[in-house]
Amino acid sequence: MNIKQISFTDINQVLAHQLGSVFQPTYSMEGSYHYRRNPLGELMENLVPHPEFKMLGIRNIPQMSENSLAYSTFTWAGLLKHLRQMLISNSKMEEGIDWQVRPPLSGLPTLGKVSLNRELHFNTSIANLVILRGKDVHSADLGGFKDPALYTSWLAPVNAFNVWKTQRAFSKYEKSAALVSNSQFLLKPLDTIVGKAWNMFASKAYIHQYTKFGIEEEDFLDSFTLLEQVVASYCNL
Repeated sequence: MNIKQISFTDINQVLAHQLGSVFQPTYSMEGSYHYRRNPLGELMENLVPHPEFKMLGIRNIPQMSENSLAYSTFTWAGLLKHLRQMLISNSKMEEGIDWQVRPPLSGLPTLGKVSLNRELHFNTSIANLVILRGKDVHSADLGGFKDPALYTSWLAPVNAFNVWKTQRAFSKYEKSAALVSNSQFLLKPLDTIVGKAWNMFASKAYIHQYTKFGIEEEDFLDSFTLLEQVVASYCNL
């Protein structure tokens, strides 16, 4: 965004942009002129096929300053190529994408697939939803998101991938794409947070401030168990 001194207002604008790119109205189906009536419910239906996997993340492109936007042109092929690579390499932004990461080859044994994932930091998905907004939206080729290698083996791509569309542009972008993904994207930061919290708990840091309001140490242990199960479940995809 080329912002010299970043404020909370700037951060909130980015967050609002990302959420708006998902929750602004889209058509309920291909060729329909009726908007979705329950986008949050449909989002959960498309992306949460199992109760153990409920961590969703958003990526949105393009996102740039208005000054840069005036000199930029976008194609669906270019946007979707970058968005797919952001997904599989777990990149948060379009800048700095690791183009060396590739999906594991189909047919590899499970052990080989796991080691390859660790080596290249491949981000395995459970389910993905792509939301396209703008000009010529129906000409966009989404075949790259239907590759079985992107997904866990227990869910077929036909069930794991969905797309929402509308020809109405979002914000000032002629074409824009958002990705809502249920994948391993939060695995590393969540594991780090749990580890730091364990260290604080082991040293009794701030525990007394919770216990005087009725929160017991067993409540902390239950929370640790719950989050460690989330980490383990996503790690074993």
